[in-house]
Amino acid sequence: MNNGEYLRYVALGDSQTEGLGDGDDTVGLRGWADRLAAHLAAVNPSLEYANLAVRGRVACQVRAEQLGPALALRPDLATVVAGVNDLLRPRFNAAEVAGHLEEVFTALTATGTHVVTLTFPDVGKIAPIARPVRSRVFDLNARIRAAAARHGVTVAETAGHAVTTDPRLWSADRLHASPLGHERIAAAVAHAIHLPGSDDTWALPLPPQAVPGGWQAAAAELRWAAAFLGPWLARRLRGQSSGDGRTAKRPHLLPLSTTPDSSADPRPRELP
Repeated sequence: MNNGEYLRYVALGDSQTEGLGDGDDTVGLRGWADRLAAHLAAVNPSLEYANLAVRGRVACQVRAEQLGPALALRPDLATVVAGVNDLLRPRFNAAEVAGHLEEVFTALTATGTHVVTLTFPDVGKIAPIARPVRSRVFDLNARIRAAAARHGVTVAETAGHAVTTDPRLWSADRLHASPLGHERIAAAVAHAIHLPGSDDTWALPLPPQAVPGGWQAAAAELRWAAAFLGPWLARRLRGQSSGDGRTAKRPHLLPLSTTPDSSADPRPRELP
């Protein structure tokens, strides 16, 4: 669409797109998709925005649960970001995951929707314990790029930039972006679609900071494992997901200044 004046933006995905790491379930989640919607609304105040993402969803669930509702909303812009939950599981098939994403790309682009996706940073540089799955990330990124090229999907290349593995862009659990990280992702997508006012400064490195010593780093790893890795593994063993029983936070297209529960309160409110 000319000059980035999109009318209907729909976000599909998992916890990153839902906004985990940027706010919480008490004050509300913001996240990069909400932030991107704000960039879009600055260009076109008539923008309507829906966010169908739900934490814990794998690629096949995004296709099965979110594609139909997304098509029904007739977006002219859609972001599709999924796959990280897949690559963290023991049985990972990059071709299968990319296939589910490509089905979503195919269906949305066939309606004339401008689809945007992301590549993923090197998780081994974010969480050392995740180094064994680095090759999975590289494989999935390559397949996402290839699928995107076949369907005219825009790829925001967040992989390959050193800043994307800076700890300050990640929350304490190292799985979800921090508010600053979500801000950078939104800026990367805005730049990828050539939104007026956007540029490549999102990829600039942050100011240097002191590197913790060996014992400090080891202690931090132990604290992280106890606080986040242990509970995550426990859920996997029980066959549970963080998204069990959850639905999309913003299932309908609404003006950005209107919250999803506005039917209970007619006064427009800004997103948290």
